[in-house]
Amino acid sequence: MKTGSLAQPMRWMIYGANGYTGELIAREAARRGLGPVLAGRRRESVEALARTLGLEARAFGLDDAAALAGQIQGHALVLNCAGPFSATAAPMMEACLRARTHYLDITGEIAVFEHAQSLHARAQDAGVVLCPGVGFDVIPTDCVAAALKEALPDATHLALGFDSRSGFSPGTAKTSVEGLAQGGKVRRDGKIITVPLAYEVRRIDFGDGEKDAMTIPWGDVSTAYHTTGIPNIQVFIPGSARMIASARRANYVRPLLGLQWVQKLIKARIGRTVKGPSEKMRAQMPTFVWGEASNARGQKRTARIRTANGYSLTITGSLAVVEHLMTVQPAGGTYTPARLVDAGLVTRLPGSGPLQVIQCSSV
Repeated sequence: MKTGSLAQPMRWMIYGANGYTGELIAREAARRGLGPVLAGRRRESVEALARTLGLEARAFGLDDAAALAGQIQGHALVLNCAGPFSATAAPMMEACLRARTHYLDITGEIAVFEHAQSLHARAQDAGVVLCPGVGFDVIPTDCVAAALKEALPDATHLALGFDSRSGFSPGTAKTSVEGLAQGGKVRRDGKIITVPLAYEVRRIDFGDGEKDAMTIPWGDVSTAYHTTGIPNIQVFIPGSARMIASARRANYVRPLLGLQWVQKLIKARIGRTVKGPSEKMRAQMPTFVWGEASNARGQKRTARIRTANGYSLTITGSLAVVEHLMTVQPAGGTYTPARLVDAGLVTRLPGSGPLQVIQCSSV
């Protein structure tokens, strides 16, 4: 990896700056003097925010690949905050490859991570960094996975999870609706497979006491494998008996949830009714992140870390990666956050405690 300071400030862009999380990141970036160009589909809201922050604004959609590449030409990187990323990530990655612009986003969608991995060779040839998931999805869990791999190099099974009560932004809620239709996901023997929602339930102490927890199709099913090479991966969140039962009942209506008109109806309701958590709420809600690795001999390691609220961590985490790329020039290719920066990234973010790895009794 080559390092070196840039001669002048890097020109970069936040796309989706007018969304809930995008605006939070834009405001913090402006406060730090990082000077991003703010962009998004909705001209009025993007320009209004840019005027408030004293920044440049651009308004454009993602439908025309050639025009999109032209819009980002001359920018060293784009941080994509416009979800659902199932709709925005692929065209923006393609444009970044054409424009030789680094690509970051804050997704947690497995399909987006896998698509980025499929572009690894093209990114290498173009000298472009593709690193989706530079927010709460998936910096903390990716760093936990890397730490566990270091502690137990021959691990064959990895479980990750987090306990957060922060609520959803509209974009995250819409992504979750898409995820319900696609079912559960785990990695088994190196392959991602579809399983029922709440496929496995177990008791886990994430760091705030033991709770029932269920598997979810979180991004680490993809990313943790590319970070660690561990072939069997599951991700858990805590859930009440009612929540787990509801998730399992949803398996019976999954075909309906996948219908386009049903998705459109639910997402429209989310747009009208769901608001992201306030600053006060975010400050009062830390997140507890957990991981467990085991090997074929029955040895086991467990890791835990307490972090800031997921949205607050997304602000500081994404900007930490932006600032990393302002001073470090990695080789082109597709990365996970822990591989692009290092496994200690999460511990350096505001609100994070130490990442503790302990040896457990045999499985």
